[in-house]
Amino acid sequence: MSNPLVILCPGQGAQIVGMGKAWHDASPEARAVFQAADRQLGSRLGAPLSELCFSGPPERLNKTDVSQPAIFVASIACWKGLLAKWQFGEGEIPIAASAGLSLGEYSALVVAGAMSFEEGLELVTLRGRAMQDAAEASPGGMVALIGADEAQAVAVCDKAREGDVLVCANFNAPGQIVLSGHKVACDRAATVAAEMGFRATPLVVAGAFHSPLMQPAADRLSQALAKAAIRVPRAPVISNVTAQAHDSESSIRTRLVEQLTSPVRWSQSCQWLGANVKAEFHELAPGKTLAGLMRRIDKNVKVITHDEPDQA
Repeated sequence: MSNPLVILCPGQGAQIVGMGKAWHDASPEARAVFQAADRQLGSRLGAPLSELCFSGPPERLNKTDVSQPAIFVASIACWKGLLAKWQFGEGEIPIAASAGLSLGEYSALVVAGAMSFEEGLELVTLRGRAMQDAAEASPGGMVALIGADEAQAVAVCDKAREGDVLVCANFNAPGQIVLSGHKVACDRAATVAAEMGFRATPLVVAGAFHSPLMQPAADRLSQALAKAAIRVPRAPVISNVTAQAHDSESSIRTRLVEQLTSPVRWSQSCQWLGANVKAEFHELAPGKTLAGLMRRIDKNVKVITHDEPDQA
């Protein structure tokens, strides 16, 4: 493994009962990550994190306060397993860039050496709890809009908003945009979208992520990020907010706070990577969601997935 690598890290929604278990069982390095997470979090999630990842129950694993640290730990366990498999130590692997979808940006920052695993785990655990609390405090939802471009998605929001919160939240791939806001506004958006000739599907989520309704969570996260030990990454890490590489340690703190109330520009991030970085693209566990999105974003970029250790 001497080629430069782009490492892609999954976000919330990739969780599934059993995730990371194959890596845990096959790789001592991956197993050590789960053990470290169990020690660090203790009983904060109501059960050991590894137990929730491997055995569920799904209704608990799918809760935002559990799924976020669980996905983060599964991704870093996969990464440590790959480093050992490829016979690289920290800092030796030729990373050209890293990027993560929403929550996955924290995994990408750890991969690039901008923060420690322990620091990242504290931040994503707080982030998940804060987002869960914000969602429970203000009933919100999200709607997947299929077939619209950004201008058309904005038009749907403008027609359906009626004084409530309704914004574009995720630019996942061309023609796949997620709207977020108050539940009543999301319901209206589904009707408006159908009238405009687009397909709209309500998503099963805890709340209105990446919208102004997440401001209470952003405020809590801001306090933690101000005190967090963050370094300049050793390779470019793409910000979800700007779809450009972070340019400083202060940019990382600022953009991670903004990320909670701003749209995730994943499609644009991948387009930037495909145009500017010549490297092998690899997706960390769990799942293969990002490889699927990349096929819609840039067919010329092949993503190698690592949901289980026996994959390429």
